[in-house]
Amino acid sequence: MKISKRASSVSPSLTLEITAKANKLKADGVDVVSFGAGEPDFNTPDFIIDAAKAALDCGKTKYTPAAGTLSLRKAIADKLKRENGLDYEPADIVVSNGAKHCLHNVLQAILDPGDEVIIPAPFWLTYPELVKISDGVPVFVQTKEEDDFRLTTDELEKAITKKTKAVIINTPNNPTGAVYSKKELEKLAEVVLKHDDIYIISDEIYEHLVYDGAKPISIASFSEEIKERTIIVNGVSKTFSMTGWRIGYTASNRAVAKAISGLQSHETSNPNTPAQFATEAALCDGGHGDTFVENMVKEFDERRLLLMKKLDTVKGITYVKPSGAFYVMMCVKNIFGKSFDGKKITTALGFANALLEKENVAVIPCESFGAPDYVRLSYAISKADIEKGINRIKSFVEKLKA
Repeated sequence: MKISKRASSVSPSLTLEITAKANKLKADGVDVVSFGAGEPDFNTPDFIIDAAKAALDCGKTKYTPAAGTLSLRKAIADKLKRENGLDYEPADIVVSNGAKHCLHNVLQAILDPGDEVIIPAPFWLTYPELVKISDGVPVFVQTKEEDDFRLTTDELEKAITKKTKAVIINTPNNPTGAVYSKKELEKLAEVVLKHDDIYIISDEIYEHLVYDGAKPISIASFSEEIKERTIIVNGVSKTFSMTGWRIGYTASNRAVAKAISGLQSHETSNPNTPAQFATEAALCDGGHGDTFVENMVKEFDERRLLLMKKLDTVKGITYVKPSGAFYVMMCVKNIFGKSFDGKKITTALGFANALLEKENVAVIPCESFGAPDYVRLSYAISKADIEKGINRIKSFVEKLKA
């Protein structure tokens, strides 16, 4: 009996090995500092939890329309108008079981076998796997550190072929923390508009987690023409610390929305019903929601600055200053060739394994993110753990032998 080519083409995550080892050590009572978190370490706000409880008490536990409740889709349309200056109707919006599910639906809806999707590297490791699952071909474009790992117009133009169907733009970016400026997005939009039948998949899941005066800008907001070509992917996982609630959404032209809704009607019937009512409260209660987001961003910014300050004391490593999300990419290539207990470190995965073994610190190697010389550190952890973790990294690096 054989496994399908589709399933076999999906690459296992290199992060699983590190995560499993860290979890095993924690379970054994070891004091592990993990920089691997991909979710805010704040609980979902009480007013959102209360809305879910009220929905349950009112019996709102049945099927909803495949694309989500009309009231939630209207709330999303209102949010997009209020915060992003975008005009969408509820029929242009599809609510799904998290932003990852949204991306899967989008690629299923627009790709035919052999269609290419341009993915700037470094990238979130799930992008290429979802493209492959949809019988598409991921095309990686290696961005440059001197450009803060932001895709340039020249790089995009060179990557476009007759088979290109979409380009993924993720701002703020996971894993780099890069935030594209309005001018940069406008130039990328101009390149796309030179070519027929190319979509922009705009992953905006980290849009509110920005620092140093950066502003979240949707590439769809520049013109009706580019809006027609853009498929926005967003959700509430990061903004409202609702990762486990699994609510994401897309906003697109009507034809794409209809196709996604049709697919979803067979995949899941509808998104989680009580979570939809919780999400509606999150988006509509501006007083509570805005206060929560402002406080969370302030705390993340303080941790970001602390993490960079501590990293500045570690000789032999460099890092990319993030302007958004809650990650820092740390370059470890200067460590390659050095030894730990007689074992030579030659890869980011090797560095991560040795660091966990010696100092009980977990970091995410970025080979699967298209950045083989880097590891990713999340500052979605306490300041005390940041201090402790970087002190341990510093100690580890200082003990390595040439």
